[in-house]
Amino acid sequence: MRNFRNYEVWKLSHELTKQIYKVTLTLPESEKYQIVGQMQRAAYSIPSNFSEGCGRASDRDFNRFIQIALGSAHELEYFIILIKDLEFIDNTLYNELNKDVNTVKMKLYALSKKLK
Repeated sequence: MRNFRNYEVWKLSHELTKQIYKVTLTLPESEKYQIVGQMQRAAYSIPSNFSEGCGRASDRDFNRFIQIALGSAHELEYFIILIKDLEFIDNTLYNELNKDVNTVKMKLYALSKKLK
């Protein structure tokens, strides 16, 4: 059985999730049930699906959960673009979040490719 805590991509996605939670606390109250909830779900879906996949017996099943995590990472990337375009965050924070989500995506993709 795989230990998800040993994977760098899980560690990075967990840190990204914590970042997203901090950022969403600064968004307007009017977005509490809109963008905030969606961003948080997309963020925690990445490490949680990865963790669940680690509990699967086959590489094929593990890869399926990596693909779900990758989809969530793409969704989160869009929300980061959206909050930047709505001027809820500045360019510096946008660049940091964008870099972090792209790092997670690249690592998920590389692991998925390796499992095939």
